[in-house]
Amino acid sequence: MTQVFAGRYQLVDLLGRGGMGDVWRVWDLRDGVYRAAKLQRQADSASLLRFVRESSTSVEHPHVVAPTGWSAEDGTVLFAMPIIAGGSVAQVVADHGPLPDAWVQEVGRQLFVALQAVHDAGLVHRDVKPANLLLEATGTASPVLRLSDFGIAAVVDEPRLTRAWEVVHTPGYAAPEVFTDADPSPLQDLYAAGVVLAEMLTAARPRPDGIVPVPPGPLGPVVQRLVEPDPARRFASAREAGAALSAVVVAPATGEPVEVFSHLPEWPEGWGPGGPGTATPPTAARVAVRADEPTRRRPVTPRQPLPGPPVETPPAPQRRSERRGVPVGAWLLAVAGVGLVVAAVVTGVR
Repeated sequence: MTQVFAGRYQLVDLLGRGGMGDVWRVWDLRDGVYRAAKLQRQADSASLLRFVRESSTSVEHPHVVAPTGWSAEDGTVLFAMPIIAGGSVAQVVADHGPLPDAWVQEVGRQLFVALQAVHDAGLVHRDVKPANLLLEATGTASPVLRLSDFGIAAVVDEPRLTRAWEVVHTPGYAAPEVFTDADPSPLQDLYAAGVVLAEMLTAARPRPDGIVPVPPGPLGPVVQRLVEPDPARRFASAREAGAALSAVVVAPATGEPVEVFSHLPEWPEGWGPGGPGTATPPTAARVAVRADEPTRRRPVTPRQPLPGPPVETPPAPQRRSERRGVPVGAWLLAVAGVGLVVAAVVTGVR
């Protein structure tokens, strides 16, 4: 029996670890559905306050991941949200490299729709980056984006959780005015969105010097205006930016299609699509997965793999003769020579 948190959320398996906590797949005993649950594992009050703020940030929108509830038990806080199975834009860029203009345009359009909903709610996200842009597992069909992670979101005109000189944005995606103690503004989210668009088009991470190279192509002018150092020269709103992006005429994508497949691990023992005790027999599972299933989980060879730890390869076992540094042929000749000497000695004795 797996652990049950706060009498409601049964922990199934670990999906990932982040700076603000661990993310688990849980079974909601009350609602009878699977959810993703983030558990706060840091003890300092500032991180816990941000965690609670994220759990209370509820923007109901198709392109925003809204928390469904939260609980606390023995000094640990958990908040639940829908499971988004397709990974993140960061993983798609790592798998496919530079993405087609048409794909980037659609993802960007949905991002600006989500940001407009966030800004209309009086919030500034402050952490727009590829890792926080989650995707539904749609296979090679049109992507469906969900903006997530409101852990450092700020409410406009409310006191900040950081000191004046402290920067909480992710380096490379922060607008220049963030470093001059500017108050949180929706225009800072637009700058970060421009960096994200450039990264999707080029597969290049943001430069440490803060300069954003504008990629060539039809989407370049939109990116250029989004990453203007002067906030007054950017688009006035996410809605305006989305309209400008959608108005660009781009060529249909050609070549290998971009695939967004499920990144969820296999069901642990005793679990299945219907909850605990509904595991599908292996034979039936193979029959259920069709060859044309668009959201099936299958391996993809990353084009930009992350470097892993060096693996020490144990030396191959050597034959006894090789360990002594004597070739096998030499041993055979030596044995034959000894045989001839023995034969000669025996003959002489007779």
